[in-house]
This record gives sequence, C-alpha cells and structure tokens, in this order.
Amino acid sequence: MAVFDYVDIPACATIVPSEVKNQSDTSPLPSSSQAADDSASSSPVQGNFATRTVFGNLPGLLLASSLQIPSNASNENPRSISQLLSTRDPLSVPTTTVNFRRFISKIGPIFWLQDRIEEIVTWKKGWKVTVVWMVIYSFLCYYPRLILLLPNAVVLAIIIAAHPPRTSPGAKWSITEQVLPPPRANAREGSTEWLANIQGIQNLMGAVADAHDATFPYVLHLTFATPYTPHIFTVTLLSTLFALPFLQLIPLRPLFLIGGLAPFALTHPFIRHTLLHLLSSLPLRHWCARLTRLVDNDRLKDRHWQSELREVELFENERWVPGEGTGWSKANLKAGERVAWTRGRDGWSGVTAHGSSDVSSNLTFLLEPGWVFVETEDWRADIEAKWSEAGADDLGWVYTNDAWLEPRALPMAEWKTQGAITRRRRWLRRIYFNRTASAVL
Repeated sequence: MAVFDYVDIPACATIVPSEVKNQSDTSPLPSSSQAADDSASSSPVQGNFATRTVFGNLPGLLLASSLQIPSNASNENPRSISQLLSTRDPLSVPTTTVNFRRFISKIGPIFWLQDRIEEIVTWKKGWKVTVVWMVIYSFLCYYPRLILLLPNAVVLAIIIAAHPPRTSPGAKWSITEQVLPPPRANAREGSTEWLANIQGIQNLMGAVADAHDATFPYVLHLTFATPYTPHIFTVTLLSTLFALPFLQLIPLRPLFLIGGLAPFALTHPFIRHTLLHLLSSLPLRHWCARLTRLVDNDRLKDRHWQSELREVELFENERWVPGEGTGWSKANLKAGERVAWTRGRDGWSGVTAHGSSDVSSNLTFLLEPGWVFVETEDWRADIEAKWSEAGADDLGWVYTNDAWLEPRALPMAEWKTQGAITRRRRWLRRIYFNRTASAVL
C-alpha cells in the first residue's frame, strides 16, 4: 500500500484493506431483443404514423440544414465561468434539437394564453366577455392597490378552472377532496397539440419578422444612420425638459384608464370598419408626398436653389404570371412588348426600332448635357399617380390588362382568371442645370 509522506494520519484511524474490483465499470450493450422491448414500451404508436414521423423529425431536419457550426469553435467548459442564459451551453446541433423538441411540447399554454388575450381584445368572445375585462381594468385603475392581489386572483382562477364538472344539474359547487389525475405536461410528438404548437411557432416567427421589418426603418433614425438623428435628439431633449415641471399636474389614474381602454375601443368591429372608411377617404398619400418633398427641399444645397430645377420621370413595367414562385416580375414581360424601364407613359418612348432602350434601370438614365441629378435625393415612387385618371394603389401601381389597356387602381378578378395582368409605376427625380458638368448617370 502506498504511503503518503505529506499526509498526517491520525492515530485513531483504521486502515481499510484494498479490494480488487471484479466487475467492470462499463455496462454491456443491450441485446437486440431488449432494445426492441424498451423501444416498444417507451414509444406507444398513436394516430397517423407517417405524420408523426415527419413532424417528429422536423426540428432535427430544420436545425441540421440551417445551423452551421464553425470548425474553430471553442471547446472550453462554459460552466467554468459565470455565463449568461444565452451563452450557458455551447452551440450544438444535438442540444439545439433536444431543446427545440422540448420547447415544442411545452409551449402550448403560452399560445393558449395568447389566443385568449387576442379573443378578448378583438371582441371575438362577444361584448359581454370583453366588457367584463374592461370593468376589471377600470377597477384596477381606480384602486391601484388591487394589483397586489393579482397573484391570488391568478391562483384562484386556475383552481376554479381545474375544478371537475358537476355530476348532476342540481348539485352544489364545492371544493372537492377527490384526487384527480394530473394534467398532461407535454404534448406527444405527432399529436394534434404537437402540430398546433408547431403552427403557432411558425406564425409567431413570421409575426416577429414582420414587426422587425416594419420598425427597423424608423430605428435607423435613432442610430445616426440618417441626418434626422440630431434633430430627433434635440426635440426629445427639449420636450423632456419642458415636461418636467408639469409631471405633477398630470392625473395618472385617468391617463392609464384612457390608455388601457383605448385598445379595446380601437379593435371594436364597428370602430375598425368606420375608422378604415375614414382613413381611406383622407388624402394620406397626398400628405405623405408633400411631407417627403418638404424633407427633400430641406436637404437641398445652395447650388441647387440657385439653379434651374426640373423633374424627370421613369416608368417601371411588370407582368403577372400565375403559379407558385412566379407572380409579379419584370422577367415575365413578353418579347416584343415594352421593356422593364421606359421613359414615356405610352411605354415606347426611348425605345428604338430594334426594341432596345437607352434605359435598362433607374441607374442608366441619361440626361442632356449640362443637367445632373440632385445629389441629396434619390428616385421616388409617385404614390399619388396624378398621371393616371384611374388612380393607383398605395404603392403607386396602375394595373392594366394583357394589352396594357383599361387602367385600374386594382386588378380585376377576370384578369386573374385569364392569367394576363400588367402594371406600371412612375418614378420621379429632380435634376438641376450645372454648366460645368456634362451628362452623367
């Protein structure tokens, strides 16, 4: 037996004789029959096996095809130092697949709560249910201390919702002492709940992406990526300093009451129908175009104001082809008809007899000698479409039939059935005369 010279063994210690291990620490692989029995007992087959197999392997297939781990990834133990939740575990396809499966099976209550809130706010459960919640919110605004009882109310609501139904119509309601089976914690793979959770995740990802795309253009104004950031900072700072003395005069209870009930009022079906009708009657596109022009005028330099300003136009042409993966595209234009970009409203101005054009895009627009584009602005889509007597949609497109005739603000249903729809849109940009410059792009 080895003797430790650097360890002081007390006199009362008893030496334990060493024993030789006769058994290996590793266990043998299970036999094929045992593995078959285990797999049969742990995975009962229910429902459509093909559907379950496809959607059961969906998380692994998606992650394996989209997740690319770099070869030089660090192999250090992430738990050796303090880690955030987002960096707690190293990036791994198996770990991501397991967590994704667990997430799908357990996300059901979140989507259930989301659906119930949406039904209440959008009046889909009837006016009585929504009005009850509006009254509850009003009481919370009038007695803010009731928020402290919110955890108790949540627990009571869950217990009441889980109470078993009455055995007979005349039975009195009471807290039962009967032990009920626990609810199912996870949704089985391939089941209806599993597929519903995948559908909810799919739609939630799309909603988050749409919200990001809608807000990102406005976030740029806060990051010094546009010239509006200093102005926004100045206005925000001055308004904050101006509002500080008046904060004590603002009644918080009526403010939160109006702010909380406003979404319920705006989402009412009658209000939505009336509001959309009023908004459609307002000249919003005209105001938007005027605001854009004011911003462009504010960015003009002195040399622009001191020179002659003109406006040039360019028309964008597209054709719609039915079928998946096609739709609107310039590549769908037929041979011999107008090209993707034309100068004139008729679609043929600037096109030679051979069918070629001096304009292949808005980047190849040639100007007369001495005229140059205004450098502080770009091509703008004409959303007002004053050139068209039939009007245009919100993006400035004017729809026509297969022969580029009968202009409409929206495509006709019979055109879609025939599979022959065309559209065009006008683009505008200002130019100024510079004697020292020649024709540029």
